[in-house]
Amino acid sequence: MIRTEPRGENLTGILLMLAAMALFAVEDLLLKSASVGLPLGQIVLISGALGAPVFVVMAWRSGHGIWVKDALHPAVIARNLGEMIGTASFVAALATLPLGTVAAVLQAMPLAVTMGAALILGETVGWRRWTAIAVGFLGVMLVIQPGAEGFRPEALLVLVTVLGMAMRDLAARAIPARVVTAQVSAWGLMAVTVLGLGMMAVTGSAEAMTARETLILLGAVAFGTAGYWAVTSATRTGEVSVVAPFRYSRLVFSMALGVIFLAERPDGLTLLGAALIVGSGLYAFARERARKRASHGP
Repeated sequence: MIRTEPRGENLTGILLMLAAMALFAVEDLLLKSASVGLPLGQIVLISGALGAPVFVVMAWRSGHGIWVKDALHPAVIARNLGEMIGTASFVAALATLPLGTVAAVLQAMPLAVTMGAALILGETVGWRRWTAIAVGFLGVMLVIQPGAEGFRPEALLVLVTVLGMAMRDLAARAIPARVVTAQVSAWGLMAVTVLGLGMMAVTGSAEAMTARETLILLGAVAFGTAGYWAVTSATRTGEVSVVAPFRYSRLVFSMALGVIFLAERPDGLTLLGAALIVGSGLYAFARERARKRASHGP
């Protein structure tokens, strides 16, 4: 059997990551379209209820159960809480803000995770990466433009999304290694389903879905599930430090879809802010890669 060279594996990983980000961008577009006629709680409920069985089956096929003791591990519960916060605020942001704006601010999530790892987990972060984090969040301010005449308070929902998802990813680091990805994903989507039920109970709103809305939501779940598979495969195929920076391509795909299908026109400050976020994130990735290489020696 001929083994693929690392360079070839990295190229495959990069292509898979690009595919994943394109799939996620389409999922976001479909969820935004669904939010026009459906209550947010209903969208959250259906997304979780349709997505969870996929990962339940994946877990069972790999020989792992769902109703096990690890489902109540504190790190799993914390991750599920982050998933619920991130999902609720994300769907609400998609419903009220331009797709490009949501995508731009979301690119700050890796920086938020790095900051959380330093402040909460005690990981060492040098001054260069702290500077990158500061520049990245300056970019976020340029995108949401607080204090400007056209400022929309709904933009703060994306910051809540970033915090929720950062909490999710930080908590995931503390989940025991014996727990497989499919289990974690299934539990997270089950929590999202419960969240959707709670949102619908509070608002008391539900709408009969048209055939078009049903197809849109089914498409969103299909694209999201495919994107999840692709991003998981990408990180397992290539070196994470090589593949991970291509997550930022999601911004390009989202802005392009917003321009083509939603007639969005990002202003100059939004584009500048997006560039600062992406640039600082890429720099932080590069510094982390250099640090790991130095720690392992020549």
